Amino acid sequence: MNEIKRKGSRSAKDIPASVLNQLNKGEIETANLTEWLAVDQKVLLGNLLQQSKRTMYLKPIIDRIDSLKKQTVNTINEAIGTGLLELAIQENDTEVLEFIKLHPSDLVRCWATYTIGKNNILPIEDILIQMQPFAADQHFGVREICWLATRAALIKNLDESLAILSKWVYHSNENIRRFASEATRPRGVWSEHIERLKQHPELGLPLLEPLKSDSSKYVQNSVANWLNDASKTKPQFVLDVCAEWQGKSTSKETAYIIKKALRTIQK
Repeated sequence: MNEIKRKGSRSAKDIPASVLNQLNKGEIETANLTEWLAVDQKVLLGNLLQQSKRTMYLKPIIDRIDSLKKQTVNTINEAIGTGLLELAIQENDTEVLEFIKLHPSDLVRCWATYTIGKNNILPIEDILIQMQPFAADQHFGVREICWLATRAALIKNLDESLAILSKWVYHSNENIRRFASEATRPRGVWSEHIERLKQHPELGLPLLEPLKSDSSKYVQNSVANWLNDASKTKPQFVLDVCAEWQGKSTSKETAYIIKKALRTIQK
């Protein structure tokens, strides 16, 4: 897929009508958060189903969206993804699931992550294998949604997930390394907390230790936020880890992680 080259508009009202039309047709990716929030996912879904000759799927999914207690970009995203998954299983339609995985629209690829992460038939190993390309996606939105889509399955299979992800932290792709840390944050953002990691953050050390001086600021921020999450329930654990890391590494990367990790403790 082509890299995003447009800067995008700063406000929704400034998005050119031609660009918004292309976004709603799924012809181009969103260039920033403003565009991401401006896409009408119902219209995009209608266009996608028309393209794939599956307009019969539209009403059941729209009904699902309309029944949501709170309609946000994320809840609509999940409703569409899980709706497509259920219909594909019901109709034995694997083709549509493959179609959306490689779609040029980042929002459609976000839907695809839910068709993987919410598929209860798949063991966690297969879920993570299939999710890895989305963890490596060039688009910020897909990278964020893919760990959210995986979160429930990861919590349900925590020990196995940690074992698998402990290998991802050595991957050459910084986005994949970051997924391993971000997906397992004890508190996370817009997501269910992982109670075992809140109470036993030491279980996450095999993921965090190899990343303590990672060259990527994207990864550094995630590791620091992971530790900051843990500091809200187990502050002494975080103090001990940071002291140990400080003794092991004099890199500016480690120093940055430690400073950001201790921000709640040092308030």
